[in-house]
Amino acid sequence: MIIYFSGTGNSEYTAKRIGKETGDETINLFEKIRNHDFSEISSENPWVVVTPTYAWRIPRIVQKWLEQTPLNGNKNIYFVMTCGENIGNAGKYLEKLCLKKKMNYSGCMEIVMPENYIALFSTPNEETALQIIDQAESVIDQAAICIKQGEVFPQADISFGDKIISGIVNEFFYPTMVHAKKFYTTDACISCGKCVSVCPLNNVHIENGKPAWGNHCTHCMACICRCPTEAIEYGKHSQGLPRYICKKDV
Repeated sequence: MIIYFSGTGNSEYTAKRIGKETGDETINLFEKIRNHDFSEISSENPWVVVTPTYAWRIPRIVQKWLEQTPLNGNKNIYFVMTCGENIGNAGKYLEKLCLKKKMNYSGCMEIVMPENYIALFSTPNEETALQIIDQAESVIDQAAICIKQGEVFPQADISFGDKIISGIVNEFFYPTMVHAKKFYTTDACISCGKCVSVCPLNNVHIENGKPAWGNHCTHCMACICRCPTEAIEYGKHSQGLPRYICKKDV
């Protein structure tokens, strides 16, 4: 079974592509995370978790869901992580998670996809984004082949820098950077409520006709990138940058 979480579509596309190649069922974790649904699920096939990379590890909301949700049946679990550049030493922490859940860690595959973290980095235009996705197809196919054949994902070399960014930097990054304080709307806002519906943590609500953010942001960038009028900004950094949503169909 393939389970995925996706803010702007990269992981959703990857999960569905793998599902198409393996013929396996694909489940979106959005509603389960949003509704705090930790009820057990079962699969006879190996588990495949497809997720974005947040600060060189899996998102903490996905980590929490995996820790609290019983995954019954098959004990083998693969991880596929989409990222803008690299996943650092994320595998080390996934191995620990698997050990805790008494599951067999089958490796972690890095899939470089278009950058969506508009709060800190530059996002690509549509043409460049499609080129990046095209380049990722062969790696997605490689992941699907390994899963179908029951092979462990190949292990990437881990540098000292990888250990630092997935360790010390990740621990520092979350409390200092992952918050909604810099989100605001411009006069282009039409009060449609799209930002409310795409937030996996119910962290956005409409107040006096405009969105307002709470204290539980995970920086998935769904609200800012999926706004139909591009009315949401993140400080000054997002101004003038293209909003990114994966538009390629499986």
